[in-house]
Amino acid sequence: MHLSFHLAAITSGIAFLSPLSAQSPGASAREEIAPKVAAARAILDPWLQENPRRDERKLHLILWTPNDREPAPMYRERLTAIMKDIQKFYAKEMSRIGFGPMTIRLDEAADSLLKIHLVRGRKPYSHYKTESGAEIRTECLPTLRAAGIDADKETIVIFCNMSNWNEAQRTIMQNSPYYAGGNHRQGTAWQVDSPILQLDYLAEKGQHVRDGQYGNISLGRYNSIFIGGVCHELGHALGLPHNRERDDERAAFGTALMGSGNRSYGEELRGESKGSFLTLAHALRLASHPMFNGSIKGIDLLPNAKPSEISFRKEGQGFQMSGRVAADPPVYAVLGYMDPNGGGDYDATTTTAIPDKDGRFTLDCQALATGKSGVLRVFYLQVHGATSGWLSSTPHQYPYSVSAQGDADISLIRQLNLIQPLIDAMEKNDEKVLATLSQADDLLKDDTCREIARRLCATRSPLRDPATLASDVTTMPLADLSCTKESVGYGIPLRNRTPAPLHLLHAGDRLYRHGIHAHAPSVMTWQLDGTWKSLQGSCGNAHGQSGEVQFRIEGDGKVLWDSGYVQQGTVKPFSISITGVQELKLITGNGRDGKNNDWSLWLEPTLSRQ
Repeated sequence: MHLSFHLAAITSGIAFLSPLSAQSPGASAREEIAPKVAAARAILDPWLQENPRRDERKLHLILWTPNDREPAPMYRERLTAIMKDIQKFYAKEMSRIGFGPMTIRLDEAADSLLKIHLVRGRKPYSHYKTESGAEIRTECLPTLRAAGIDADKETIVIFCNMSNWNEAQRTIMQNSPYYAGGNHRQGTAWQVDSPILQLDYLAEKGQHVRDGQYGNISLGRYNSIFIGGVCHELGHALGLPHNRERDDERAAFGTALMGSGNRSYGEELRGESKGSFLTLAHALRLASHPMFNGSIKGIDLLPNAKPSEISFRKEGQGFQMSGRVAADPPVYAVLGYMDPNGGGDYDATTTTAIPDKDGRFTLDCQALATGKSGVLRVFYLQVHGATSGWLSSTPHQYPYSVSAQGDADISLIRQLNLIQPLIDAMEKNDEKVLATLSQADDLLKDDTCREIARRLCATRSPLRDPATLASDVTTMPLADLSCTKESVGYGIPLRNRTPAPLHLLHAGDRLYRHGIHAHAPSVMTWQLDGTWKSLQGSCGNAHGQSGEVQFRIEGDGKVLWDSGYVQQGTVKPFSISITGVQELKLITGNGRDGKNNDWSLWLEPTLSRQ
């Protein structure tokens, strides 16, 4: 489990270039590293060396235990060996990539073991569970403060004594927080400790244990999973998001630490795989982390990168994003995470670019998941460690889709760009600008954008009463008709848009011209006159929202259609008979995960008398 974050944004300032002749899709994993690292260091190193502010920041470790348990035996010795091995892993990977042996700094005591702050919880084991991370962290704060450590300004790792090891039966299970989050200024990682968490066991292939989650596994594999888990979650505490290795990276280096690399750590010792590695994208991030480079210069400055002149073009089967970025302090690297829908962000592959002296860059996006829609998330790394992009106050996201043949389609980005000025005008409540922009030539040439613009400009127009419609009206968008009753799980129902900052009816891999946003659980009721014959449309959760939703249509109290459970990224069409129906209800349910992120959308639902 990991702390996860989901943001969505509409893009702006995008131009489109005509496709160029076929070019190489980019350097291989090995070939790309040296020139990019040299170019990044040419920006990063001089800034750090001018008027430096040095600080030997260290990672602070806690062993937390419920008040009815003693710590697992030899915890200082075991955790010292593990953390020093993880320290070597980061140093080895940063050296391989070209930054030298940058790594985490550990707080060592006089006896050569690490300082590990022992904290006893206020309550017994039975009180705590996986979700108790915040409570456990709060219990650790007094001990840290007494040691002069401000957990809100440092990076800490909390090992929780929440495993249950039965040596006789060789079974183990854990009920511990196991997640992390952080940035260049601070972070917290929660881990689980156990008596069999030992570095010496990494190479063990013969002895087996039965784990409550992973089943019958070798002692070596248990330690790969859980020592690798420490290394992986520490990455989150340092500000690294998930990512999967590209095919060329896998062939060259193994499994990405921030993908499935938490399970392959040390596998090379058992001859099972190449083991785990750090991607170039994540090494670039860590190069400006105060713990890695020893600099706190500008640490309190907020991210302020401003991209401009953004353009997209097809290149090979994928696409390229080019642009220019300005920032003070400067940007030394641009990262792109190509994240297909579904699977969280574990399967996001990466691409990297280094701005030139004028701030210009090009991201080559080729490692795309075939047959899936996705989003390109872009981060701008500044030399003082701050990051502009996803998870920050200024997200940069660009949706795309990929055909079953592997060809990327970036037409949705173009439509979003055409609509964005209208969204900006709506935010400023500038109806004059809104009306003018809605007549822009480029926008009028796109049928979908033209209709969306017309409806955005008419958001204050009164809804029509179904009872007053003339009999010769053969089709009617349901979003244009007034309800007799309506209720939603959060906010208010919205016609033809969603709440800020999205506004547009975006689901799956396309925009929809009209529809209704009704946050689940919701019920919307229309009183018809029995003359309509059919209702057609689609439904789905809004793009960028992770909730699971169930859609149902009822006519005069009878269920006419049920979508089943609909996941984010999935759009389900419907076409049903409503002949003779007097009362029509559109209903959304929470699914199986509560109502959070259930931005349920009825997409282009249309009544027909034909």
